[in-house]
Amino acid sequence: MPFTLNATDGPARAGTLCLPHGEVETPIFMPVGTQGSVKTLHPTELEELGAQIILGNTYHLWLRPGHELIRDFGGLHEFTTWRKPMLTDSGGFQVWSLAKMRKITEEGVRFQSHLDGTKMTLTPELSMEIQAALGSDIAMLFDECPPYPCDEKYAETSLALTTRWAKRCKDWVSENQPLTAGKPQHHFGIVQGSIYAHLRERSAKELVELGFDGYAIGGVSVGEPEHEMFRAIENSVPFLPADKPRYAMGLGTPPQILEMIGRGVDMFDCVMPTRIARHGVAFTLDGPIHIKNLIHAKDPAPLCESCHPHVAGFSRAYLRHLFRAGEILALRLLSFHNLHFYLSFTRRARQAIIAGDFENFKETFIQRYNTKNTET
Repeated sequence: MPFTLNATDGPARAGTLCLPHGEVETPIFMPVGTQGSVKTLHPTELEELGAQIILGNTYHLWLRPGHELIRDFGGLHEFTTWRKPMLTDSGGFQVWSLAKMRKITEEGVRFQSHLDGTKMTLTPELSMEIQAALGSDIAMLFDECPPYPCDEKYAETSLALTTRWAKRCKDWVSENQPLTAGKPQHHFGIVQGSIYAHLRERSAKELVELGFDGYAIGGVSVGEPEHEMFRAIENSVPFLPADKPRYAMGLGTPPQILEMIGRGVDMFDCVMPTRIARHGVAFTLDGPIHIKNLIHAKDPAPLCESCHPHVAGFSRAYLRHLFRAGEILALRLLSFHNLHFYLSFTRRARQAIIAGDFENFKETFIQRYNTKNTET
């Protein structure tokens, strides 16, 4: 995968990814479209927000509507009308977190569908086949995500299985040469190893030896304390090649993402911006606010001084009213706002890296975000 480093500022990196459906400037936040849709938003609205790449979920799309149907429509881009790059996860995390009666074997994972209890098996080869049918720009390798906490022996056994599965994924790709937009699909390995530094190092080195287009750090944001999350990144990044993109999976808050950028990570995704929006929580420069709180009942101020114009004209009082009245517009406006907030601060982080001012930007942002908000 062509990945160009445009600038560095300490470990922080600004780069450009060249993908079959277009270029992506990093650091980048990727909105999550679990079932082929970023909840409540139209694809043109995502483009207006400046989203460059979004996620689709292999597990959910396999179960419903099925990868064969999506393939027959020309792939996930045609099916959803999203024309820019797309990344699909492997399905491994969803099997870990959602499936009933899961059993992990050398072959893959046997489980019951969370939808209707149907017995199913997902293997490394099938995960790659599904993602090839979906036609994503980036497909993630099938891995096992160890729980937190887990003992060192379990983490080591799990890691060895993930490495063997990575080899099987690579073999399938080599034999089938999946394409998207007429160009080779790209594939990312996933570093595991739980909280154990030597296992993280081992995992990274084994994946790099196999050779992939990019590398993700998995098994983070699975219930571990924040300092362990940061340590997992610190114990993985030094062993990943500088000329390949690095992706921290499934996190996090704005301060966490800035801390990860400062540790050399390029790509991020998280359901948080849209999930908590549907519960009435909005991100602001002064920390998150709960728009349903009584304090906002007569508040004429906009959500945030950095609001997108589509949201800036609405008062907090009106947004609170929409939530209390059960209006769908409330969910749409806060989802739009929160994704704008995430995409904006990662763009600003990129600009700060290029300007050689990232550390100052990060510290100023985090200090204000963590200390100014007094809402309870």
